[in-house]
Amino acid sequence: MTDNQTLTRREWITALGRTLAGGTVLAAAASLLPAAADAAPARKIVVYKDANCGCCKDWVTHLRRNGFAPVAHDRTDMDALKDSLGVPAALRSCHTAMSGRYVIEGHVPAADIVRLMKTAPKGITGLAVPGMPAGSPGMEVPGGRTERYDVIAFGANGRTSVFATHR
Repeated sequence: MTDNQTLTRREWITALGRTLAGGTVLAAAASLLPAAADAAPARKIVVYKDANCGCCKDWVTHLRRNGFAPVAHDRTDMDALKDSLGVPAALRSCHTAMSGRYVIEGHVPAADIVRLMKTAPKGITGLAVPGMPAGSPGMEVPGGRTERYDVIAFGANGRTSVFATHR
């Protein structure tokens, strides 16, 4: 710059060139960031499972692929855990999870957990997929065979209702 704080034409063009070059570098760097940076943060879910259960691991993978941040804990006392969380015996499966204030039992699809969290229906303690139906998340089988199954909502009062049906 000159002494009187005014830019000569040459100085102005040089400064403009540096500014444009810097902006181009920043734009290029931003394009390298993963698209997930713009996405909503992953939903935390804590999963309790048997260390040797493959379908439990597959369900955790399903959660991760669908926007959840699962934290898995291997346990040997699953019945005691389910008892403490109020999971009805007739609705039990192999793994149990906690997402927010809700209990998630078995192979519940991630989309149903998201819907539960968004709608927050009163009187519901959690969702369950009893047993291990073929084609449910984590229970995919070769050839794509699926069984019709229901996702059951349950409450502390013992009431149950169908939350979703999958084919």
